[in-house]
Amino acid sequence: MANSSEKERAGDVSRRDFLKAAGLTVGGIALGAFPMLSAFAAEENGGPLAETAEGPQGEGHEFAFDPNPVYYAKPAPAHTKWAMVIDVKACVGCRKCAWACVSENNIGRDSGFTYIQLLEMEAGKIELETANPYYTEGGDPGKWYMPVQCMHCDDPPCVLNCPVRATRKEADGLVIQDYRKCIGCRACMINCPYHARHFNWKKPVIPAKEINRNPAVPIRPTGVVEKCTFCIHRIRDGKAETRCTEVCPVRARKFGNVLDPKSEVAQMLKNRRLLFRLKEELGTEPNIYYVG
Repeated sequence: MANSSEKERAGDVSRRDFLKAAGLTVGGIALGAFPMLSAFAAEENGGPLAETAEGPQGEGHEFAFDPNPVYYAKPAPAHTKWAMVIDVKACVGCRKCAWACVSENNIGRDSGFTYIQLLEMEAGKIELETANPYYTEGGDPGKWYMPVQCMHCDDPPCVLNCPVRATRKEADGLVIQDYRKCIGCRACMINCPYHARHFNWKKPVIPAKEINRNPAVPIRPTGVVEKCTFCIHRIRDGKAETRCTEVCPVRARKFGNVLDPKSEVAQMLKNRRLLFRLKEELGTEPNIYYVG
């Protein structure tokens, strides 16, 4: 449970810093972005789906994977496809996942966005369009909470609509941005049905002592699009979890390789019945699943 008098931090990112950084993004949500995120309503104007050769994982989804790893990360491991399962019944909306993500991924403290959004909804209802992203304290027993971020789709319209191939799908399922190629046209943002991509309008401001100096987490320049990478710098380096799954105090997030039948995520996808994915009727095949 959040304590309004306590200044909680994840990598020195405070509640106040978070809300200030998220202000522009959540404002956009309140002005009508979230009809695109309905879990069940049909989308009439979704981006086109892939019609290219089958990728190397052979999972039944047809998509042309980029065979070369993005310049700032190690190559994708063999026989690996990453996915996340989020238990919305367990999530208490504390936002520790979002704070940790800001710190881990060198997101500008005043850039106006965060990769992870937390939505507060009335108990027993799924009304994303009227969800409250502005709440300041989680853990309300009369509410439930849904985290939303990049879905790392198997058939991502953001990749298909990038005119310079700055956004790409790699062999382990990650949808990744090449910041050196990005021309800032924002076609990927327009075509993402999850509103998970963000444009750097200004140079990211990060206090020197808080910078993640891992070379696989470059600070993005002005004029490019960025997004969640599923912590590519961690999982390609052998770590088992993304930062957001690692810090969740109630273990509402699970992350792993769905091609490994022994992984917790693979077991959950096999055994849980109450699973759903956002906008899956578009055929994007998102790799974040919700259970609750």
